[in-house]
Amino acid sequence: MRKWSIEIVLLNEEGNEVPATIFDKVIYHLHPTFANPNRTFTEVPFKIEEQGWGGFPLDISVVLLEKAGERKITHDLNFLQETYQVDHVIQIPLNKPVLIAESAKSGPVEDTSTKRKATTASEVKPKKAKTASTSTIKGNVDLEKLAFGLTKLNEDDLVGVVQMVTDNRSDEMNVTNNLEDGEFIIDLYSLPDGLLKSLWDYVKKNTD
Repeated sequence: MRKWSIEIVLLNEEGNEVPATIFDKVIYHLHPTFANPNRTFTEVPFKIEEQGWGGFPLDISVVLLEKAGERKITHDLNFLQETYQVDHVIQIPLNKPVLIAESAKSGPVEDTSTKRKATTASEVKPKKAKTASTSTIKGNVDLEKLAFGLTKLNEDDLVGVVQMVTDNRSDEMNVTNNLEDGEFIIDLYSLPDGLLKSLWDYVKKNTD
């Protein structure tokens, strides 16, 4: 299990962080397996704290001051590093005086249009499951060990995993096949017990 947090900040011309006061609120759209997946924050730095065992592309809605619109950004939540940040450039209108005043705190405002660089910064910390609700055991398979084993497979063996999941796919399974980005995302908790057992046997066979 991992305990993770994300904050939203702006970067000024020197690349230094400044408070993201141009936003009225920020909404994090978590993976649907989370309870209450849409989380709204109205105070800087719009920090969300959660825990889980898997990463996913996290959609974030940043809502500008003075009802100046909403911008969507996507943050790749992953556990490859303990801390990391992702930069996003957003455009804001110039006909909102309060918004422009707050925007000027991070740098000069252009005459015709302005863009600001918002950064999503993640911090990830290990955290062991403490209750049955966060158990990683399903169908006598330790999902944490299975997930770790999957990362140890070579490319050819991973093709076998994709084939196994695809051949046994059902509506109850949460599987995303993103061909454009070359991603195949599996929510192990959503897989039936029989398929989990087959995957675990496959991983043990190819990693021993």
